[in-house]
Amino acid sequence: MAQRGERGAQARILAWLRNLGDALGRPVLAVALAIIAGAIVILITWPDKALDPFSNIFSAYGALLTGSFGTPISISNTLVRVSPLIFATLSVAIAFRAGLFNIGAAGQMAVGAMAADIVGLTYIHWPGWLLVPAMVIASIVAGALWGGIVGFLKAWRGAHEVVTTIMLNWIAFWGTDYLIDGPPFTAPLGVNQTNPLPPQATIPLVADVWNKTLGSFLPKLDTFSYTVDVSILVALLCIVIYWFITSRTTFGYEVRVIGQNPKAAKYAGIPIKRNILFVMLIAGAFAGLGGALRLMGQFSYQLTATAASTDPTGFDAIAASLLGRTSPLGILFSSLLFGGLRSGSTNMQVVAHVDPNLVLILEGLIIYFMAADFIPVFRRLLPPWLRPRRRPALVVPPDAPIASAVNGDADEEVQYSAIAERQKEI
Repeated sequence: MAQRGERGAQARILAWLRNLGDALGRPVLAVALAIIAGAIVILITWPDKALDPFSNIFSAYGALLTGSFGTPISISNTLVRVSPLIFATLSVAIAFRAGLFNIGAAGQMAVGAMAADIVGLTYIHWPGWLLVPAMVIASIVAGALWGGIVGFLKAWRGAHEVVTTIMLNWIAFWGTDYLIDGPPFTAPLGVNQTNPLPPQATIPLVADVWNKTLGSFLPKLDTFSYTVDVSILVALLCIVIYWFITSRTTFGYEVRVIGQNPKAAKYAGIPIKRNILFVMLIAGAFAGLGGALRLMGQFSYQLTATAASTDPTGFDAIAASLLGRTSPLGILFSSLLFGGLRSGSTNMQVVAHVDPNLVLILEGLIIYFMAADFIPVFRRLLPPWLRPRRRPALVVPPDAPIASAVNGDADEEVQYSAIAERQKEI
């Protein structure tokens, strides 16, 4: 029994390592290949050919890394971009789980921000403890309804979600611009933006919270330098909620089955139409909340016409979701990567004199290499002794008491180990 328990523990460790390798293999390889391809672009386009080409590459990537995560202030600036990106990526990822391609995160963020802005500018005399939750709820409801339209059309009318989300994006962009440019929400003097939110309708910066709590006995933070707001904490909480929904609920299991094999889900009696609707409701709620919190947490606390249609966050979320493979940790790290690329591009231009559009090239290359999946190619290039061995199929006699050898709550690797041990005994 002790040996069997030890083998079971070893099987769990091997399973964890194998799952970790499977989860990180494609993303890490895609990022590495994109960096190499980006270096080739730098070499080709560098104006001064007399300089050492490798110094040029290290200078560009070093400036990009420093501008993203090199200093506490740069980390704060990066987190400002990462926070709304996490919400949008969660919106895209949960739709991916159901086999849906949600390109509407940008529009859902726009209507969520507009709904929160309308509430904040209409009830300016409400206290903050009432106004902020009302704005948050309004953004969640607006985003969920906007995503629910897509879910309804997909489930009951068969309309393709790519077409409907793209069209709804533009309806959201121009609809919010119409509300921004006209009374009663537009700012005076004919500017194409709304009035700023009242102070009690905003959320604090992380530096403010730090200074009022830990800052009483630790060094205080400069609120003009550290501009990340508490929405980053809400974003982390939403990642946990996403993990719980997708991994610890019946609904999450049904969504995975629908995404992997709709025919099997239908045969198993899973309500496909209802789950598709709920998935898009949740996706819209995540995106709408992200749009509202960015409005409430970042200066100048007002919406500007055409800002939603030019904001890349909703479309970066598609890339981040693909790179993160819709896993909670993958969403976090891919959002940090893409947010860091956007944040560090300015420093790369100033220090290394490399056009900031290089980060857009890197983003495109990452998605290209993710879709291409070169891992099987690299496996075939490895020598035979380095290639991962496939586990042989187990043939167990029907009369072998497998159930007694395998614990019911054990994972696949433990079951495999127990079956193998039983087969040896037989």
